[in-house]
Amino acid sequence: MKAGVGAFALGLLLLAGCKDKVGADGAVNQATATAGTVSVTIASANGPHVFTVETARTADEQERGLMYRTDIADDGGMLFAPYPPEGGPPREATFWMKNTPSPLDIIFIRADHTIAHIADNAVPFDQTPIPSGEPVAAVLELKGGRASALGIAENDKVSWAGG
Repeated sequence: MKAGVGAFALGLLLLAGCKDKVGADGAVNQATATAGTVSVTIASANGPHVFTVETARTADEQERGLMYRTDIADDGGMLFAPYPPEGGPPREATFWMKNTPSPLDIIFIRADHTIAHIADNAVPFDQTPIPSGEPVAAVLELKGGRASALGIAENDKVSWAGG
């Protein structure tokens, strides 16, 4: 009987420890899920725009991306660098919005750190492939609509520490 009660109590403690990261609806709290962050600056025609974004470096992190997120900050997002995670030369990338409830701007970045393509306001939960259109070395996901609102465009320069 005590073992059963102990296991139940341990289960409750484990659930309590996870509640801030994954909610009952599967939503992830971005503030507590952050493994690592980096400052990203995009130099556009109307000046620099700075974001503090999470990093997705491993294949697992890149596969998960911003899935389940509902609280993406205006100056937040996720940087997939290097892309692909195993390294090597730049290659064409294809993203989708499976299990992603928030619209995203998906910014595909060439090896020279210029923007190759921007997929504006990618549709939540849509599983239609979103291609880069050319080989890329990194991908930046921002809150949907931010690129357009800030005047970020193809060929703008993107920089980050270690990039």
